[in-house]
Amino acid sequence: MTTVAVLPDGYIVRPPEPADAAALFAMLADCNSALIGSADGTVTEVAEGIVEPGFDRRTDGFLVVGGGGRPVGYGTASGLGDRQVVDIQVWSRTPEVAAWLYGRTMDRAREMGRENGHAEITVETDVYRADEPQRALLAGHSFTNGTTYHRMRIDHHEPVAMPAPPPGVVVRRGAWDDTSRWTAHELIIECFQGQFGFVVRPHEEWIEYLELLSTFDWSQMTLLEVDGRAVALRKCTDAHLETDDCGYVGMLCVLEEFRGRGLARFLLQDAFAHDAAARRSGTMLDVDTNNPTPALGLYLAVGMEPVLVSEGWIRVVPVS
Repeated sequence: MTTVAVLPDGYIVRPPEPADAAALFAMLADCNSALIGSADGTVTEVAEGIVEPGFDRRTDGFLVVGGGGRPVGYGTASGLGDRQVVDIQVWSRTPEVAAWLYGRTMDRAREMGRENGHAEITVETDVYRADEPQRALLAGHSFTNGTTYHRMRIDHHEPVAMPAPPPGVVVRRGAWDDTSRWTAHELIIECFQGQFGFVVRPHEEWIEYLELLSTFDWSQMTLLEVDGRAVALRKCTDAHLETDDCGYVGMLCVLEEFRGRGLARFLLQDAFAHDAAARRSGTMLDVDTNNPTPALGLYLAVGMEPVLVSEGWIRVVPVS
C-alpha cells in the first residue's frame, strides 16, 4: 500500500518567482552545505533556472514556504524533449516536506506524459551520494541507481604549456554563426545519443538555453576538424568560477571513429593551459562513470582527481 504524503500544517506551496532567487538560493545552499560542505551553486544559477527555456515555473515548480515566507523546500519537474523523459529535483531538510515534493513532482511528470500522448515515461533525478535520506526516499519508490558521476578537478599552481593539436587537426575556436552552431549541436547529439540523462533539445531551445546562461558565451565552444569535418567538441563555461575559482569543461566529446587519436586529451590540456593563463586556481568537470568511452581513466591520467560523487537515479512509470 502506498502512503500519500501530506504537506505539514503551517506550510504553503506556490510557484517560484524570479524575485525568490536570493531566498531560494539561501535554502539550497543550506541543504547542500549540510551534505557536502559547500553551496555548490550561485544566486545567478538559481535565478536562471526559474526562467530556463522549456521550464514553466507556473506549473513545473513548487516552492514550499513557512513562517514569514521563508523557503523550506523546492521541487521541480522538467520535461525533456517530447516529455517522455522528465527530470525531477527535490530539496528540503524537512523529511515530510521532501516526501510531499517528491509526490507532487511525480504527479506533474505523469501529467506531462499524458499531455504528450505517452503511455509511460522515464523519470530521472540526481542526488549527492552523501544524501542518504534522498537516496532512501528514491529507493523506497522503486527508483534504481542508473549511473554515478564524479566531479573532477586539477589545480594549476604554475603555468601550463599550450599543447599542439594532433597532426591533421584544425582547431576552430568559437561558434559565431548559425552554421557553426548547427554543426556543434549535431555533433553533440551524435556523440551523446543514448547516454544516461541525455535528451535532444530542439535546436532553437538549445540556443536560447545557452544564451540565457551568464556563465557561457560562444567563444567558449571549441571544435576540432579533420579534413574539413567537425569530429570533436569542447564546451567550457564559468559555472565554477565564482564558487571555486576554476574553469569548467561542461561538455567534451569525440566522434566514435576518431577516438583514440589524442583529441580528447588535447582538448583537456588546452583547457588547462587557458585556465592557468587566466590565473584560475584549476579546472573542473563532471564525468558519467558509465560513459561508453574510458573517460574517467583519461581524466585521471592527465592529473585530475575526484572531489565529489553524485548518482543518477531512474524509474519508468505509467502515466495513468
